[in-house]
Amino acid sequence: MAEDVIRLDIVTPAGLLMSENVAAVNLPASKGSMGVLKNHAPLMTTLDIGIVKYNQANTDRYLTVSGGFAEIKDNTVIVLAEAAERAEEINVARAQASKARAEERLHDHSSRKDLDMLRCELSLHRAINRIKASKLK
Repeated sequence: MAEDVIRLDIVTPAGLLMSENVAAVNLPASKGSMGVLKNHAPLMTTLDIGIVKYNQANTDRYLTVSGGFAEIKDNTVIVLAEAAERAEEINVARAQASKARAEERLHDHSSRKDLDMLRCELSLHRAINRIKASKLK
């Protein structure tokens, strides 16, 4: 089995979140979800806000990413994420409060600038992503 694994490294500005051998990885690439297995062709891609799914010891595990980049090379997947969080570590109450704040700001947009609206939309998307991932754990 050891020969059927790839290395998955998740790195954020806060440091290394994980570095483990896995059987498969699913990434939220900007052009759509992409799967990675052993001997995948080398490539680099940008990542959207989304959920990374990986299989380890015949168990699916999940974590969120808030954009970034992924490099696949030599049976290693390196994810450089703006932020990442394991599904089981998500504070659901905090994510729900963030979602509610973003929705409130989006509905009260009369005095908001375009940049503020974009920030609110991204915040809402991240909060929804975190809530969704917390249900997959």
